[in-house]
Amino acid sequence: MKESVRIFRFIVIGTMNALIMALVVWLMMKEMSFDGDYMVANITAYLIAQIHNFIWCKYWIFPVENKKNSIWKQILLFCSAFAVAYTAQFLFLILLVEGLDMNEYLAQFLGLFIYGGANFLANKKITFQ
Repeated sequence: MKESVRIFRFIVIGTMNALIMALVVWLMMKEMSFDGDYMVANITAYLIAQIHNFIWCKYWIFPVENKKNSIWKQILLFCSAFAVAYTAQFLFLILLVEGLDMNEYLAQFLGLFIYGGANFLANKKITFQ
């Protein structure tokens, strides 16, 4: 598959994930009893979106014709890639909100770009190689 097609597909799924995350963050921070707890909302939103993300990555973005990695190994590697990308995003989020006093919603949005770049590279190079 051409790299430009793969990047386009990643952007499509990334946009869907961003919408899922935005909805979960909004629901938790505004409509549920979390009353503005941006960290709990952020963690929950990313975990929910990752289930969606794994399925699309495995079968559409990084379809692996070589079956050397079992599904369980791919899940483990995907979770590891998620942990690296999420940690980078979460630290960035805390820096923006706590350190620079940025709006929590804007910081969540900007964190998506940190997460997306790290997640794409980790999954391309490690999980679905």
